[in-house]
Amino acid sequence: MRIIVKILPKEIFVYEEISKYFIHSFIWNLLKGTEFSKFHDTKKFKFFTFSNIFPVSEFKFNEEKQFIISSPNEYFIDTIAEKLQNTRYFKFGIHEFELKEFKKFPMELKQRWETSTPIVLYENNNTHTYYSTNRNPDLNFFLERLKDNALKKFNVFYIKNASSIFDYPKNLTDFCDNKNFGFEEPLFDRLFFKKQVAVHMRKDMEEFLFLGTLWEFEINLLRMNEGKRKFYEFVMECGLGEKNSLGFGFVNMKREKRKDSGKDNGKDNDKALMSYERDR
Repeated sequence: MRIIVKILPKEIFVYEEISKYFIHSFIWNLLKGTEFSKFHDTKKFKFFTFSNIFPVSEFKFNEEKQFIISSPNEYFIDTIAEKLQNTRYFKFGIHEFELKEFKKFPMELKQRWETSTPIVLYENNNTHTYYSTNRNPDLNFFLERLKDNALKKFNVFYIKNASSIFDYPKNLTDFCDNKNFGFEEPLFDRLFFKKQVAVHMRKDMEEFLFLGTLWEFEINLLRMNEGKRKFYEFVMECGLGEKNSLGFGFVNMKREKRKDSGKDNGKDNDKALMSYERDR
């Protein structure tokens, strides 16, 4: 489930002055006094992510901006919505905003995905070294780490978490082996690398640098059983990779191309030079 939040800046300032940390803090402030507040200081998965503020342009007085919060836990989104009902003015850092409106909406699972915010993965957890396509162009390594991370989050959320605030499908055990869901196939049928980006974030006067990558992905919906569809719906809403609660790994579904349209002819063929595709 997702919620789109529409906001009105009350002053003029450059886009880069609002970092992901401000949105992250805004969400946790909304959750104060709720069942979710206890997860703030834990190192456990938070099971939510959020988009960049859009459109990407200078903030101007009363010119509408938007951002989206996403979670596989509908109760989490309901809690955010309930708290927003009592919110009118708030701040991102030193800048004041007015809440214009918000709306919950479901996202339909589709074949084609794109990352709206970078995917962040640790290449080495001990040294906190982020995966870099420049340092390690091995797509198999990237896909295996991405898949392992996604399966771990899914199994923790649906199977190992005993909290009543999580929404479990009653028939989950029907498609889990030994109480853990998994599969041998690659996470995506096709992937297209777009670019690597560095994201700077300031927290309490300390500067942090996150290295991430932007991609397009494809999955085969026609070959999915119920368990796999539930898994991909979870990943779509929870986010890909690590640091999701800081706004990394947020994905959108891409519109299907019209078969009679020649607009994108040749585009996918060019991208396929940088793709991984499993045997069909």
